[in-house]
This record gives sequence, C-alpha cells and structure tokens, in this order.
Amino acid sequence: MFKTILPALMLGFTALSSAALPAAPVHAEDQKAEQFHIRGSIVAYSGSALKVKTREGETVDVTLADGWTLASVANAAVTDIKPGDFVGIASLPREGGGDGALEVLIFPPAMKGAGEGNYGWDLKPNSSMTNATVADAVKGVDGRTVTVSYHGKEKKISIPDGTPVVTIAPATKDDLVPGAVVFIPAEKAASGPLAHQVLVGKNGVVPPM
Repeated sequence: MFKTILPALMLGFTALSSAALPAAPVHAEDQKAEQFHIRGSIVAYSGSALKVKTREGETVDVTLADGWTLASVANAAVTDIKPGDFVGIASLPREGGGDGALEVLIFPPAMKGAGEGNYGWDLKPNSSMTNATVADAVKGVDGRTVTVSYHGKEKKISIPDGTPVVTIAPATKDDLVPGAVVFIPAEKAASGPLAHQVLVGKNGVVPPM
C-alpha cells in the first residue's frame, strides 16, 4: 500500500474557503480509509458526482463529500522562489546525486508550515514530495538549486529550466467542465472514490503534482 501524507496544498483548500486551517497534516495511518490520488480529466460533473478519465485511461466516478473544497493553480516562475517561502516540491533522485524537481508549488503565506515533511509521492515511480521552507535559492548553469528545511533537516533540490512552477488560486464549480484536468486526493469507500478536495486546472494551467 502506498503510504501517503497529504501535502500542504490539500490542507490549503480549507484556507481558500474559510479562515481556518487544520492544525496538523493528515497521515494515512490516522485514517481508516485508504488514501490515493486521482489524476485525469473531467468527463462530467453534477452536484456531488464527478466523472474522471484518469491518466491511466480508466473512467472513475468520484463522490464529493459534504463540505468538499475546490481550488486551482496559477503559473509562477522559478525566480519567484525566495528564502522564507514555503514550497511543495515533487522530485526524483538524480544519477549524479541529490534530487531533481518534477514540479514546484509555492504556497500562500497563510499556509506556511502545513503538511511539513518529506515523504513518498506517486507522481512518478520513486518520486518524493517535500513540503518545506526555502533556506536559499541559488542560480546555476542549468536552472536553480534550492535548499529547503523541514523539522530541523535540510535537503537540496535542483530545479531544471522548464520545471512547472505554480501557486494555489481560487476556483469555482463553473470551472469543473469536461476536459478540465484535475488532481484529487481521494479515499477508498464502499461506493467508490470519495473526495473532500479537488484541484482543477484552468486558463491553460494544469495541476502538475
């Protein structure tokens, strides 16, 4: 079973819809339901039901839980990453050592510290997710290298040129149109996937995580 700790991006949906943030990240072992991620494009949306064609080619019916929240992403730039920023970076080990970023999410200041840590991620095989504070960002020959800190630990991650960099943005249910790309942290329920949060792409920007 893939062990998941939901990243701060998921916790931040609450911040977009209300003033409150959960006090702590959600750990898979703290929940009875098994957590997994759905990545794909919307086939249809109606009320509390969302039909999605996944990146694996399967069509799934997702039930949206009471009080479910919605957000989108907006383009940012690697030059926007500054010391003190809280970021979520999916990465893979590099042949020469260290990690190379697959994508970067710059969190709004109100979400700093939520979901902090480094853990396995399922964007690609052997990938990991690091939610941490930027200690420094140094321009290199090929992109940029950032040092991030979490729970007293440090990790260096290179961000090659062309790596998707985004931040969280508002969304409405009108954005849930056929063809829109979604990222959904879901849990396995008797009736199928159950979701409390949805991240939808709009204006040509898709969730890269």
